[in-house]
Amino acid sequence: MLVAEEPETEVAAPSDAFIESLMDTDLYSMGAYFSDRNPELIDELIDRSVAIEERGLVRFSDEEDVELEEAFKTLLTGLAVRYYKSVTG
Repeated sequence: MLVAEEPETEVAAPSDAFIESLMDTDLYSMGAYFSDRNPELIDELIDRSVAIEERGLVRFSDEEDVELEEAFKTLLTGLAVRYYKSVTG
């Protein structure tokens, strides 16, 4: 009995243009800048930004005794670094 072989399907590679467009954003640039300048702080920054997400901006600011604006900048920078890392692998 002959069994028909399934045709091979190719997995489409991500479009270079699409990947490049992901790199052409302020968020990407911010994440790249922080990562290049402060590689030793990346894990701590990501942990703090995740804590801010989980607890909320105002609650985190109150509990950690940091200015609301500083907590927001930490959150935003953490998001930028996570975005940068997800694009670059």
